[in-house]
Amino acid sequence: MTPEVPYTYTPKPPPKPYTQSSNELPISIPKSKQEHPIDTLIENAGKTFEELLQKESHDVDAAAAEYRKRRGRHPPPGFDAWFKFAQEHDAVMVEDFFDQIYHDLGPYWGVTPAKMRTQARDAGMVISIRNGNATAESDWFWTQIWLQLIRTIQEDLPDMDIPLNAMDEPRMVAPWEVINENMEIERATRKLTDVNEVSEDYGSLPAPRHAGDGEEDPPKREWEVSGPYWGIATRGCHPDSLARRAEIMTDFSKTPAISMGHSSLHTYKGYVSNYSLSADFCHQPDLQSLHGMMINPLSISSTEELFPLFGGSKLPTNNEILLPAPMYWAKEERFSGGDNHGAPWHQKLNKVIWRGVATGGRNKEDNWKGFQRHRFVSMTNHTSVSRAESWEAIPPNFALPTSIYNIGAQQENRLGEWVNEWSDTGFIELMCDEEREDKTCPYTDPYFSIREGQKMSQQFNNKYIPDIDGNSFSGRYRGFLLSSSLPIKATIFREWHDSRLIPWKHFVPMDNRYMDFYGIMQYFLGYEGENFRLENHDREAEKIALDGQEWANKVLRREDMQIYVLRLLLEYARVSNDNRANLGWVKDLL
Repeated sequence: MTPEVPYTYTPKPPPKPYTQSSNELPISIPKSKQEHPIDTLIENAGKTFEELLQKESHDVDAAAAEYRKRRGRHPPPGFDAWFKFAQEHDAVMVEDFFDQIYHDLGPYWGVTPAKMRTQARDAGMVISIRNGNATAESDWFWTQIWLQLIRTIQEDLPDMDIPLNAMDEPRMVAPWEVINENMEIERATRKLTDVNEVSEDYGSLPAPRHAGDGEEDPPKREWEVSGPYWGIATRGCHPDSLARRAEIMTDFSKTPAISMGHSSLHTYKGYVSNYSLSADFCHQPDLQSLHGMMINPLSISSTEELFPLFGGSKLPTNNEILLPAPMYWAKEERFSGGDNHGAPWHQKLNKVIWRGVATGGRNKEDNWKGFQRHRFVSMTNHTSVSRAESWEAIPPNFALPTSIYNIGAQQENRLGEWVNEWSDTGFIELMCDEEREDKTCPYTDPYFSIREGQKMSQQFNNKYIPDIDGNSFSGRYRGFLLSSSLPIKATIFREWHDSRLIPWKHFVPMDNRYMDFYGIMQYFLGYEGENFRLENHDREAEKIALDGQEWANKVLRREDMQIYVLRLLLEYARVSNDNRANLGWVKDLL
């Protein structure tokens, strides 16, 4: 018997690219020709969420059965203790929530366990677990935060070494061909082993490596330290993908070409309908000039070698194993907003608020125009928009909305004026390549001025809070979701929680070109003009904001991070064990 396992890792050849999440359903046709596309997306999201809730497991036997159906193996040893821990912490238990673990660990079934253990032990920054005790020699603050998290569950964990990526940027991109071959091995080895042959014994490992213990230093790994990064990132795409076949750009000095031409696979009438696919650049070659990570990342230290490496975020083609990011576990107010999650909806300003640093990579005079934060701040600046609208100046880094969005203010030639009514965005620091003592920047001064910062708790006095990638993912996202404001999210990064959140139900997804942003805001705010009147959808905005807040308080708690990491590390310990084919939990079958 071969159980049905609906979740797969490998990208499919174009024109049907790889989709990560199983929580995204096909778009149904609107009931009325007058229905806005976002109405349809919200309705479909509600149905998807209801179907997700129907999958909840309420006892360990049901959870184990769902595991076998979805994964094609017995659960790992310790599954019963893991489920008990989750129940004791009032967790919502849906097997889909853990899809990312199998996306991340799947390729390692094509690596021998002995090699995995050696690679992990020899890594530079490691958390080691021996006899239920987690330790780390590194005092790097990310390591220490992850160590604090793991120590809360260490008693339920077997021996292992957990190598960490402490950089903002992900580092590992194995070629698609290698990952595809490894995933074929993973699928071929799926088996429900006879219960009489199953073992629950992880065994033990030798002492971890320590500096100065007399052991010979491990061989140094070769790292790629120069770009263009697009060539590195896209080797993880299918060989026939548009990204793999695209010419690699080296000149980013001109205004980037911005259109929705490559968005049809993940949008419905101009709006994101498949959020997971919207973050995947393998079918979107134009994103190489529209994101700082691709243009000129702050640092490059990459390899195509596949080895265990844990991190807080990654691109769709990276091979790191995801943990909850350190800032999500830490209780810093700048990431969480503190205990103040915002005033009631009716008391909030009917505005968009964004404050941040001009990160995204190393912006310079000859490349800044494609950087994502610069693009977003420019297109939400009424002066820039008004000058572009009147043809007084060609926008250096953004494009006015196309006719598909039917923007009323644009048709009345008052787009900039309309943007000024609701937009409050700006940089608090320019991160200039030629930064001066007065914090100005000669090549962007004509376009940007420094704005006064706002604490996150202050920002929650506004209804709409866009979240834009920085050097990697944005560490504020969980805080935004826990607020009573409405997150509007665009990203090219994956995180541990992605399969727990339903776009258009818990947050508003946005395309990485941001062309849809004006349409999103017109839908929620409405428009009152001389010749156009478009109703607002304030109630829909409030509902998504509050549904998202309620759901985040159920599935993005610190307890949920513990549950996720405990499950992840049990699976990691199994796949790196010589007896991995026979390790499992089968007490429910005895």
